[in-house]
Amino acid sequence: MAFPTPPSILADRSLRPNELGQDRDTALLRIYAWMHLSRSADTRILDLFRQGLIKGTVTGGMGNEGLIVPLALLADKSLDVISFTHRGFGGHLIWSDHLCDLLNQYFANAGSPTKAREGNIHHGDPKNRSLPMISHLGIMLSNVVGAVDSQRRLGHKAVGFAFFGDGSSSTGDVHESMNLASLLSLPVVFIIENNRYAYSTPLKEQYNGADLWERAAGYGMEGFAADATEVETYTEILAKAIEKVRTTSRPILIEVNTLRLRGHAAYDTCDYMPKGESESFFAQDPLPRLRTKLVDAGHGEKLDQLDIELDAFLEDALKVSMPTPRPNPIGMVEELFAPGGPALPWKAEPAAPVQLNFAQAINAAHRKILTEQPESLVLGQDIGTYGGAFKVTEGLLKEFGRARVFNTPLAESGCTGYAIGMAVNGHRPIAEFQFADFATEAATQITQNAATYFFRSGAACPLVLRFPCGTVQLGSFHSQELESAFLSFPGLKAIYPSSPQDAFDALLAAYEDNNPVILFENKGLYRGKKQPVIWNPDFRKVWEPKALRSGDYATFVTYGEMTHLAEEVCDYLAAEYEMTFDLFDLRGLAPLKLESIQVSLGRTGRLVVLHEGRRTHGFGAELVARLTEENFSKMKAAPLRIGSLDIPVPFAQELEQAYRPNKDTVIERLITWLG
Repeated sequence: MAFPTPPSILADRSLRPNELGQDRDTALLRIYAWMHLSRSADTRILDLFRQGLIKGTVTGGMGNEGLIVPLALLADKSLDVISFTHRGFGGHLIWSDHLCDLLNQYFANAGSPTKAREGNIHHGDPKNRSLPMISHLGIMLSNVVGAVDSQRRLGHKAVGFAFFGDGSSSTGDVHESMNLASLLSLPVVFIIENNRYAYSTPLKEQYNGADLWERAAGYGMEGFAADATEVETYTEILAKAIEKVRTTSRPILIEVNTLRLRGHAAYDTCDYMPKGESESFFAQDPLPRLRTKLVDAGHGEKLDQLDIELDAFLEDALKVSMPTPRPNPIGMVEELFAPGGPALPWKAEPAAPVQLNFAQAINAAHRKILTEQPESLVLGQDIGTYGGAFKVTEGLLKEFGRARVFNTPLAESGCTGYAIGMAVNGHRPIAEFQFADFATEAATQITQNAATYFFRSGAACPLVLRFPCGTVQLGSFHSQELESAFLSFPGLKAIYPSSPQDAFDALLAAYEDNNPVILFENKGLYRGKKQPVIWNPDFRKVWEPKALRSGDYATFVTYGEMTHLAEEVCDYLAAEYEMTFDLFDLRGLAPLKLESIQVSLGRTGRLVVLHEGRRTHGFGAELVARLTEENFSKMKAAPLRIGSLDIPVPFAQELEQAYRPNKDTVIERLITWLG
């Protein structure tokens, strides 16, 4: 069924600042129309929720229209970047798509823009730079910062609009994002939607001190307060602020007085509000205040006609959306990852073998990418002049400049969110973490945001996250093997190379992928023996296991630094016990490609899995489960899992050696198992 045609006043989704002076009433009527439609739709959605026809967490923008509608109209929707929050229904209406698309999202039907995979107002429109929100408030700000930087690098004079509430002003990501935007001098309008409550928590229980806008001084940016309940004045102030940010490329912080005329969500009883406070909010409601102003200006009859047209349009849209079929689950698993695009153009270099150690091979891959792929950039703490904690990025800043290789503040979450925004908008960032352990600071950005981006929005997020991991006597906070933890979240890919050539190939393969990829780099391999590295036209095969030894007794699977230990063990057992193994270096951890290993296990009937991570809940458990469930009837013995002790990583060398597998302990475990 075709979508109904909107009333003519909705044909214009923009507002030019000069209209406020030349034809003020026409501009205000346009603002009113969008505010009225937003309010009416919000009200109907609440009714349908109460009837059981709409599910989930139904929040609402009732009272917030005076803030969001003028801003969405003033923005340049062909260039700018935005990420609406729970109260932004009116902004979604204006930014792109049809009312029916938004209603389909609420009905979670087959016409939902997210294929009913994302809830209610959480959706966005990444192709038009409306970035989808997630419930971890504050997280989206850094995505906007990254995406608007990407737009500026592409030559567009864009502005970013990042919203957060008085409640989420307490989160660390808000600080990290504003600090980063100011540091990089990026044109972002940070909007605090101050409706006086974070769910049920009032302002006095959220923070202590000056008004929130005054925090702008701490970030070296301008800040001020505005009142969105008086729409005309607010629109004029906002128009000037947007133009200033667009011209100066400096961020600004605006604390906007707005309203939440009903509870946090449909189920909120509001019994925490003091008596009379709700009534005082309704007295400030921007929609009737604007209507009264326009009636006083002689537009009462026109407003009555507009209300009729807009309400009829809403009901016509509901008649289309309500009977739309339910969503089909077919394709969900297949669409976890973004599909690959055309192979990137690569030069066949280095054409002759170059002797490099593991760290140098990764450095060479960075240099190749930065040289040949203009959309690439590298970021991380201390990666510039210093060259990174392990000198993996040494020399890159001098060769490619600070625009392509730059240090980030000590802000893993915000900087990862920035990289996500860059990736979604067309760049392909490579982010180095000093240590894999510090990635836990960015766990939400990595696992809840980047990993789910394509599944919930259809937008690819090509991002490489480099994790230096493994034990080299640095103690508990610099030695973690986190593959099991991170890969328990769907949507992430991962490679764990063990040789310089594989490390070189792995960074190219990860960079080329259209999904977030974690590159695990065992620190113990960085300064190992130099080996020849050359352009490998089959570099994408690094996603697949590599067979290193052939044998009959058992199938032996490992990865990372443990690969070299496993080679020594296999050679020893072959020489001393005449027992040979099929040894595989897994390399690609997600998605797992186990076909060749399955064939081997079907032949040997015995399985050994070795990894440096802890044994309990370790990655080996997943490997054993995947492999044995396919070959259970052929198994001649229980599978053997060898990992580190189930304790934090100890510091002293003697303790660390006892903690992790070594040649003697692995041989002892194998001989006991073989017996």
